[in-house]
Amino acid sequence: MESILPPLVFITVYLGLGGSAETDLGWAIGAAVVLAVGFTIWRLLERKHPARALASLLLVLVSAYIASRTGSAADFFWPRVLLNVASALAFVVANLIRWPLIGVVLGPLVGTKMSWRKDPDLVRAYTWASWPWAVLNAVRAALLAFFIDGNQLWALAASGAFFYGLTIVTIGASWWLIRRALPGDHAGVRHPRFEPADGSDAQSG
Repeated sequence: MESILPPLVFITVYLGLGGSAETDLGWAIGAAVVLAVGFTIWRLLERKHPARALASLLLVLVSAYIASRTGSAADFFWPRVLLNVASALAFVVANLIRWPLIGVVLGPLVGTKMSWRKDPDLVRAYTWASWPWAVLNAVRAALLAFFIDGNQLWALAASGAFFYGLTIVTIGASWWLIRRALPGDHAGVRHPRFEPADGSDAQSG
């Protein structure tokens, strides 16, 4: 909600007021910022996902500043383009140095922490599973840039919900790739295996 609703409210308020005057942009910026602040306070009070809420608030504040400086509602979305480009590059670089980000995220969630790095099969599986995320972020950046260039405000407003759907598809693709990449005799992501120092076969996890 904190990532989808503020830009949606921003565009809705801007176009609802006419979408032409400088005051329309000001009210739209104010509405988006107030909503983002509200989400942040809510998350902090319930102590749930505060980092995500704070990151979303920062993104809205930066976006609002850019839009206020340029006078263009579409420019509100440029930080999201840059963020997706950076994310795509991070997934690619992490794969190239054999620290796939899917493993970095999934390891602590399944209780293996970073021990998966000792398992070549899991490293390979997580690497394959990370590529869809690089593609997802690249696609999001390209679509947002296209919509911004064409000043397609309603498309930009709906992009958050659309991208959320793409994220669900990407999660499914990543999990399928992990299952396909692991050998048939592998116990799964919760049970990384590796060779001990004496060279005998062993399984850990």
